[in-house]
Amino acid sequence: MANTVGTPSGDLAAHGIHTDANIHWNLDNMKLIDLAVERGEGVLSAHNALVTETGERTGRSPNDKFIVDEDSTNQDVNWGDVNISTDAETFERMKAQVIEYLSAQDALFVQDLYCGAETSEALSIRVINQTAWHNAFARNMFIRPTEEQLLSHEPQFTVYHAPHFEAADAALNSQCFVIVNYAAGEVIIGGTRYAGEVKKSIFSIMNLILPKKGILPMHCSANTTGGNTAIFFGLSGTGKTTLSADPKRALIGDDEHGWGANGIFNFEGGCYAKLIDLRREDEPAIFATTERKGTVLENVILDDEGIPDFFDTSKTQNTRGSYPIDFIENRTSDSKGGHPQNVIFLTCDAFGILPPISKLTPSQAAYHFISGYTAKVAGTEIGVTEPQATFSACFGEPFMPMHPGVYADLLSAKMAEHGATAWLINTGWSGGAYGTGSRMKIKYTRAMLNAALDGDLADVDYILDERFGFEIPITCPGVPSDLLIPRNTWANTDDFDATADKLARMFNENFIRYSDGVSDDVNAAAPKQ
Repeated sequence: MANTVGTPSGDLAAHGIHTDANIHWNLDNMKLIDLAVERGEGVLSAHNALVTETGERTGRSPNDKFIVDEDSTNQDVNWGDVNISTDAETFERMKAQVIEYLSAQDALFVQDLYCGAETSEALSIRVINQTAWHNAFARNMFIRPTEEQLLSHEPQFTVYHAPHFEAADAALNSQCFVIVNYAAGEVIIGGTRYAGEVKKSIFSIMNLILPKKGILPMHCSANTTGGNTAIFFGLSGTGKTTLSADPKRALIGDDEHGWGANGIFNFEGGCYAKLIDLRREDEPAIFATTERKGTVLENVILDDEGIPDFFDTSKTQNTRGSYPIDFIENRTSDSKGGHPQNVIFLTCDAFGILPPISKLTPSQAAYHFISGYTAKVAGTEIGVTEPQATFSACFGEPFMPMHPGVYADLLSAKMAEHGATAWLINTGWSGGAYGTGSRMKIKYTRAMLNAALDGDLADVDYILDERFGFEIPITCPGVPSDLLIPRNTWANTDDFDATADKLARMFNENFIRYSDGVSDDVNAAAPKQ
């Protein structure tokens, strides 16, 4: 007979888990962190944050993620190298092994939670973890129900998480697996301790459910002030979290949102911040969360006094911290905002070609949303000796089960309905590519962003970028005018033109795979070569 601790709102026997283990239901983070330390799953920093390690897998395992090919959703999924199919038999076989493994543990940790701050669209979930620290992560990242809500909580999706169970099955690509079964309302995860797999699996589910309701799910951050709402799309390293953390604007959320009938709503109840090179003076609100009990730090190195060293990347570049969103003081109380007036696409262009700020037409917005461009710089990975273009559709392709055109059409429709303006902001290089030019100063990027959000660019003059078609403002408050036109910042304009042609070709070659699923207007928004 299992020993139940906490507030159960269900029965694990209903999930096939029959055990004599201690089952910890819906414990708060303080208790979970104490249990994690007691069980040897992590240590406390000098400031009582929990510090954990994820082993060799310090990020997502995209080649080990599968979707069950079944009748209720197989016509909706954009099958291919990103959305890899598996069959129901493989899922049931692996689920049986996971349940057997979990049933044999000395303790299990369960959270009943929600995904989605808009009550009418909230997805009720149950997360069953092998470890206390992953359960603390889940409680940080999803929306925590009230005691009254717990009484009626019935999970629509259940996550079975066995991070230390390593599979040996010919139908899989490795010992690790993340398998989503929409028809069953279940996710099984094994062989990876990287906590992000738990949150991203639920995000992927929302990305298939919500578009059918006319709601746009987005991998973006969002903030607002006085009814002026903005959303920020961008891949890792482009400034999405940094730029949305504005002392003059309240944070809605830093990573995953929906755009529905009432405006923007956060999916999450917490934040999962990348901590590499974190400085108190640059990001004081995020830094402060690392000095509180309740925060979970992943793969962060501690010095001899237990102080995190955020510049030590000996374990990974992808050091992370998860914390409840109420650790951020300057936030909206309900994790919602109105319909956005501005849609921001962030890119770190290491080629030094894209303007530091430009205004996009609706068709260009759809094109660049689908492209999801940024660039890696030399030295970030072995073998990378010059800038390399990186494209991720909708700025989150690994989590988008449907064709990118579905999400782009929704974005275009909502922008048109609510009169939103799209801006492309380059936080990367100016005056030359990486190694020759220099990185755009954050104070200039913030000045351009604020000018866009505050309407200060509404009446300035613009010129047209002949190659990419962007409208570029020729003046911006607080920014030297000579920085605004990229070609003018290069010492050799012939080199600029050659590099710009190269980048344009990369855009066009990448977009070929999406061209059949979008309108002629969107295809026409491609750069000219």
